[in-house]
Amino acid sequence: MNTPSTPLHGGSWTLGDSTVTRFGYGAMQLAGPWVMGPPADRDGALAVLREVVSLGITHIDTSDAYGPRITNELIREALHPYPEPLFIATKVGATRDAQGGWPTARRPEDLRKQVHENLDSLGVEALDLVNMRMGDAQGPQPGSIAEAFETLVDLQREGLIRHLGVSNVTAEQVAEARGIAPIVCVQNMYNLAHRHDDGLVDHLAADGIAYVPFFPLGGFTPLQSAALSQVASRLEATPMSVALAWLMQHSPNILLIPGTSSTAHLRENIAGAGLSLSDEDVAELHSIGR
Repeated sequence: MNTPSTPLHGGSWTLGDSTVTRFGYGAMQLAGPWVMGPPADRDGALAVLREVVSLGITHIDTSDAYGPRITNELIREALHPYPEPLFIATKVGATRDAQGGWPTARRPEDLRKQVHENLDSLGVEALDLVNMRMGDAQGPQPGSIAEAFETLVDLQREGLIRHLGVSNVTAEQVAEARGIAPIVCVQNMYNLAHRHDDGLVDHLAADGIAYVPFFPLGGFTPLQSAALSQVASRLEATPMSVALAWLMQHSPNILLIPGTSSTAHLRENIAGAGLSLSDEDVAELHSIGR
């Protein structure tokens, strides 16, 4: 793997027995519109993935449900055989329907099928990390995670999964999962405007568990805030750069996985995450999610 001329902003974090860059990459946007079908520019998508590795990023987030299969197949085509430092996280618990929906699929047989599909499409004998995705498109929902999570624990014992995590979950589900088996991360929606997990982020940091925000820039609708725009203007930066920098400075256990289908935008995101925010900037930005 090529080594970048300067270290990535934010340093690294340990996930289980692997050390990854805190600035990672989310592959979801490499699929077609609404995460369905192939990208309009396949060569461009492959170029983004190769640029990810050449820039020294060692954490890629994906799922066989993206496309479906599209992002995993792109990752395999662009990067296999994978360089040793590369850590690929995936998730299970939902499939895709013909309308582009995300129906849940959490029966033991569903989860086993999804794990094997991820293994096949990525071309690996064991998955670095599998997140058990709960809830629905509206967010986390109450209920036991035990049956679904125990299925992944069984697959881990069989040697098909190296590390476990949970996604789109309540704090109670995090605690329930941790009572069953160790987890290395929690992946929930979290950004400047959605701060419901503030307490969970702090609790996980104290226990050495990563928190990985999905939609760190707001998702399909970008973050919009007068305070965010004011800070960005003062720093002569973009609002998205400020939003990423805030996450990087907020807690050392936060790992970023912003997605893009553009190499130029990828480099902009990396630079933005390294923006230095003053105490005044941080205080102003804190008001957004309160």
